[in-house]
Order: sequence, then structure tokens, then C-alpha cells
Amino acid sequence: MSEPIWNKFLTERDKEVFASAGYGARAGFGKKPALIVIDVNYNFCGDTREPILESIKKYRNSCGEDAWDALPKIRKLIDAARDKGMPVIYSTGHGREDGWDRGGWAWKNSRQGEDRSPPEVRSSNRDGNDIMDEIAPGPKDIVVKKQKPSVFYGTSLMGYLNDLGADSLIVTGTTTSGCVRATVIDAFSLNLPVTIAEDGCFDRSEASHAINLCDMNAKYADVIGSDEVLEFINGLGETDYNLPAGVGSGA
Repeated sequence: MSEPIWNKFLTERDKEVFASAGYGARAGFGKKPALIVIDVNYNFCGDTREPILESIKKYRNSCGEDAWDALPKIRKLIDAARDKGMPVIYSTGHGREDGWDRGGWAWKNSRQGEDRSPPEVRSSNRDGNDIMDEIAPGPKDIVVKKQKPSVFYGTSLMGYLNDLGADSLIVTGTTTSGCVRATVIDAFSLNLPVTIAEDGCFDRSEASHAINLCDMNAKYADVIGSDEVLEFINGLGETDYNLPAGVGSGA
């Protein structure tokens, strides 16, 4: 990145504080990374490219055009990872149709009941938790279903990383301020090096996206452009992962 996306939101004092305190040093990639694609589904992208204020009429969590801008970047990273035999791990949500298990998600949004509406009364007939067709999982990919922001919370993700032999994460997906950030902080807490593909992540709020990238880059992860991530992946030597056999579906 020539100019960090968050710079326009920072005061001169903020910039001096980060520099003087030593934050934002480059930690570097791990030796055996796994690519993780967080919640890039119809709930967060909508079923067609359109401005966010239109898209959220159908999908209240949609990130609008920013999601569709990120999809080709994510696609390139997925293709490169598969070519190198790297693990590709997706996450998406799941829950009871009656919404009983939504827990805290039901507290802070007045439209949360729409997620439980039957298909015939929705504006779109796509299941919101379906991963976008443009980046659909392949037979050797792994799909983790979750109910809370972090892909680690209440799931088998860490066990899968152990089985794969992965020692680090390359992170893409959404939302930057929510599930991406929660997953990154949990990975950091588990001493896993994390690299975030800045243009492979997106959010509903431009300010939330930028400031959360800034904060994660300062303390928890390296935030770099997807082109640099691609260069790293393409330069990887032969690496042996314990990938799934690929029989049947990626789910």
C-alpha cells in the first residue's frame, strides 16, 4: 500500500503517537500459512452489485459495492493458494430457523427478525449464509460454521489448523470491524502470525474499516495489499500440508 487507507482518519497527533510508541512494525508471514475467507456470503454481499443503501433493503448486513470490489481480490488469493497446495478455510454463519440461538445478535439490531423470514417473503431467495458463488469452496477446502464473531469461538478451527500443520493465517473477508477483527485477535492470542489482505476485506462503514485496519496493523497483524500477499504465495516453495482428500463437497 502506498498510502495506508486509515491515514485520512488520523490526526497528526495519532500518527506521532503510533510512530513514537513503536507500533506497526512488520512481523512477517509464517512458514506454513492457511488462507481464511471470513463470512463472504450473501448476507454480507447481497445477491447483486448495487449501492449499499439499496443492497441493505434486501440484506440488512450487506456491505454493498465494497464487497463486490473485494471479491476478485479474494478469488485471486484463493486460486493462488490452491495452486500451491495451501489450505483454504471459509467461515459462514448458521443457526436455528426460529432464531432461539441468536443470543446477543438479537440485542443490537431492530431488523434482526428478518433473518428468520420464510423465503417467500424475502426480497431475494438466496440463503444469506451461502458462500458467494464467485468464490465457492472447492472439494479440498474447509468450511467452518459459526454463531459468534470469531471463527475460533465454539468451532474446530484451531484443531483443523493443527491437523493441517499450518502455523499462521492470511485473512480476508468481512466485516473488518467485526468478525475479521475478532478472529485476528484470537489468532494473535494463540501466537499465530497474521497477515491481512487490506483490499480483500470490507465493511459497511468506511471509517470502521479503515480505523480497525489501522489498529490491527499497529498491534495484532500485518495489513498489506493483496498484490503483495499474492507475491508471497506464488513464491512459496514446496510445502506439505495434511489437506482433505477432496472426496465430495468442500463442506
